[in-house]
Amino acid sequence: MTVFFMCVGLLGLLAVGLTTYVGHLRGRKKIFLGDGGDPEMLSAIRAQANLVELTPLCLFVIWLLHGPYGNSTIAVLVVILTVARFLHAGGMLALLKFGRTAGATATTTILAISALLLILAGLGIRLY
Repeated sequence: MTVFFMCVGLLGLLAVGLTTYVGHLRGRKKIFLGDGGDPEMLSAIRAQANLVELTPLCLFVIWLLHGPYGNSTIAVLVVILTVARFLHAGGMLALLKFGRTAGATATTTILAISALLLILAGLGIRLY
């Protein structure tokens, strides 16, 4: 569980960082509502929003897998999710060339795998 807690903490700090960055941009660009048609502002808003939209569901589904699959499975899933979310944010903020694509793909894949494992566990089927 230690790995899960550490990764959730890192994702929380990423949320703080993205929220702070959006606030900083708003002040610097004097855009106090919406994106003002500014591409940099839009990217920052979407990086923050995408994190907030997907990460809680992913973490919840991964957490529920703890019962049927144990610490090792959730540790692997949450580490990949954490790396994916940092890659996505870096890509959205133009810090990593392929970060957005890699992060979005990995996040979606982790959610799909976790959801399928959870459905199977609900049916009493464990893959390993």
